[in-house]
Amino acid sequence: MYGFFALQSAISIPNVRESIVAYESNVAESSWRSKHQGLVCIPEFVAELIFLGTGNAFSPPGRMHSLALLDGEILIDAPPTVIPQLRRAGVNPSQLKHLLFTHWHADHTFGFPFLMLDREKMGPLDGYDGVLEVHCRPGGRELLSGLCNTGFPGSLDGILSEGIKWNKSESGGLDGTDWSFERFPVIHSPETDPHGYSLAHRSGIRILHCGDSGPCQEIEDRASESEIVILEMGVPDFVESPFHHNPSDVISFSRRHPEIRTMVTHNYSKSPESKQGFDIPDLPDEIVQLNDGDSIIIENDCSISVKKA
Repeated sequence: MYGFFALQSAISIPNVRESIVAYESNVAESSWRSKHQGLVCIPEFVAELIFLGTGNAFSPPGRMHSLALLDGEILIDAPPTVIPQLRRAGVNPSQLKHLLFTHWHADHTFGFPFLMLDREKMGPLDGYDGVLEVHCRPGGRELLSGLCNTGFPGSLDGILSEGIKWNKSESGGLDGTDWSFERFPVIHSPETDPHGYSLAHRSGIRILHCGDSGPCQEIEDRASESEIVILEMGVPDFVESPFHHNPSDVISFSRRHPEIRTMVTHNYSKSPESKQGFDIPDLPDEIVQLNDGDSIIIENDCSISVKKA
């Protein structure tokens, strides 16, 4: 196990709006209400970000690979178990409109052929025939198509050419949704072309999903513009890696940005109900360690809550 962490440690790498958030909590959930005057609350339920998995590449006990679903239509990455993760949440893979890739590691991409197979073969039976817009870096189409051709040679040619809109833009609107995005570079294994996403809702709420990354200036520069920052915590404190946050890194980030709600996924530790695996680190109460099935809810009054599974 430590060999993988060592590989991740091989290289050493060196608009703003005011957001004031008040913390409220009870047994069931932790809730925040944004005080920023620029937010435009809309008369309806606003948004939901569900964490279908919160584990790192090892899928620690009680955690599946990190996976997030925004409003039931925007998927961030496609881990090997993406299909059962979607089904467990009651989501039909063919209802997805957008797929955002952060980088090319297997725990974020190897589910793509299965996602395409389901949409190609099962989607029509379920009454779906929509196009999936895949947002990725240059070279992504070739890499992802190669995975499909290796896994299901000849079976997915149709959907790869007709059922996907390949989008290499670094920013823009997510058509058919209330969201827009900006992709930004982060610090992770450089061979994987790592990036995060700043996701802006039409209400003014902004979520910073940092993908897989160690501490970096790109995240720091965007944190003050966001109500929520989602960090990965892929390694324990005894691992020093520029490519991942460890618990001490997460705590330091939260202290530098006390006005921002910091949340953690891609966790190296076991889930709360599991008996095996790395112990869950003791983080300050203001940092939320997300578990599989947890969700961020943005209410119609622009309050932000974390609802536990």
